[in-house]
Amino acid sequence: MGKFPAAVVAIAALLPAAAAAQPPSLAARADALVAKGESQVIAWRRWIHQNPELSYQETKTAATIAGALAAMPGMKVREGIAKTGVKGVLVGGKPGPVIALRADMDALPVEEKTGLAYASVSKAMWRGQESFVAHACGHDAHVAMLLGAADALARMREDLPGTVVFLFQPAEEWGGDDNGTPSGATLMVREGVLADPKVELVLGQHVGGESPSGTIRLRKGSIMASGDDFRIVVKGKGSHGAMPWGGKDPILVAAEIALSMQTIVSREANLVDEGPLVVTVGVLQGGNRENIIPETAELRGTIRTLSEKTRRLAHASVKRKAEKIAEASGLTAEVTLTLGYPVLTNHPGLVERVWPALERAAGAGRVLEVPPIMAAEDFGAFGAGIPTMYWFLAASPFGDRPGPPNHSPFFTIDEAVLAVGTRALVQASIEVLSRPAGTR
Repeated sequence: MGKFPAAVVAIAALLPAAAAAQPPSLAARADALVAKGESQVIAWRRWIHQNPELSYQETKTAATIAGALAAMPGMKVREGIAKTGVKGVLVGGKPGPVIALRADMDALPVEEKTGLAYASVSKAMWRGQESFVAHACGHDAHVAMLLGAADALARMREDLPGTVVFLFQPAEEWGGDDNGTPSGATLMVREGVLADPKVELVLGQHVGGESPSGTIRLRKGSIMASGDDFRIVVKGKGSHGAMPWGGKDPILVAAEIALSMQTIVSREANLVDEGPLVVTVGVLQGGNRENIIPETAELRGTIRTLSEKTRRLAHASVKRKAEKIAEASGLTAEVTLTLGYPVLTNHPGLVERVWPALERAAGAGRVLEVPPIMAAEDFGAFGAGIPTMYWFLAASPFGDRPGPPNHSPFFTIDEAVLAVGTRALVQASIEVLSRPAGTR
C-alpha cells in the first residue's frame, strides 16, 4: 500500500479505537428503513437487469439513477461524470467526515440464459459488432443496493454526522480501447469526483455466486490483484516452410518468449514477501498456412499481482525478455504494456472499524476473512491517497451451494441478499460517520 497524506493517516489510525461510537438508535432506524425499502430495491434491480447497457453506454441506467436520487430528501445530484456517471451528495444534519459509497453500472457483451421472467434480450454494438448484453456480473444488484442505501440514509439525514457521496460508476468492465480511454473509476477520479466535497474514504462491495448466500467476505490489505495487459509483435522474415534457413521464424521466437514469461514468476519475483504473481499469455498468433513461415507473430497476455513493487518488476521483465530473446535470434519485438487496474487494498484500520457493522448487517459469524483473489477490479483507482474498503457479498441462488460464476450466461443472484448488501452499506456508513468528538 502506498503512502497516504499525513492527515489521512491520522484519521485512519483512529478508526479502530471508536467501535462503541455508533448510536444504537440510528443503527436500528437504519435497519427499519432498509426493510421498508426492500421491495423497491428489488424492483430497481429487476428493471436494470432487464435493461442492461455496456460500458460508457449506460444512458438509460444513469437517467433512472438520477431520477431516483432526485426524489430523495436532501440529495444533490450531478450527472455526466466520466461520460455517463452519476454522483449524489447527501449532507447530514450534523458535522462530520465525508465518505463515499460506490456502485458500478455497466453490463457485459453476454447472451443471458437464466430463463428469468425479466431476463435481458438487449443487443448493442460492442467493438464494432452487434452483441447481446446482460448483467452477468451483478452490477444491477450493486446499483439497486446503493440506491436503497441512499434512500435510507436520506430519510435520516438530519441525524447523520457528516456527508455521504454516492458514486454510480460507468465502465468497470471497459478493458480499454485504442484511444487510451481508461475505465470508469480512473476517469471519474481524473474528473475530480472525490474533490467536491473532499472525500476521506471510499467503500464498495461486489456480489458473486459464492455460498452460503448472504455471507460477507473481506480481508485487510490487498484483496484483489492489479490487472495489466501486454502485446508483443515479433517481426522476422518470411520464407517457405521447407526452407526455414531462408527466413527468420517469428513463431519459434514467440513461443520462446511465451515460455520465458514463467521465469519472471519462478525466478525473479519475491513471492514470499510480496505475494503471488501471474503472467499469462492468452493469445499466440502467427501465419495462416502450414507450409509458410510468416513475417510476424503476436502474443497478448495479462499480468496480475498483489504488490505494486512486483507489478513494476513484471512490466520491466516482460519488455526486457521479449526484446532480448528476439534480438538473440536476429529478430525484433515491439512491446506494448497497457496499464489496467491497480491493486485493490483494504485499509487495515478501516476493516477493523467496519467489521462489527457488517456483522450487524449479515448476522453474527457471517462475516468471513478470505484470501485475496487474482481477479482485478478498478475500484482500486479510488484509493490513490485515501483509504478504501471493499467486500464480497455471497449471493448464490442455491443458498448453501455455489451458483454460476460471474460473467457466466447463467449468472443470477439470490434477491434476498439485496437487503443484506443494502444494510451493509448503511451500517458501514453510520459506523464510519459516527466518530466521537475529538477523533476527526
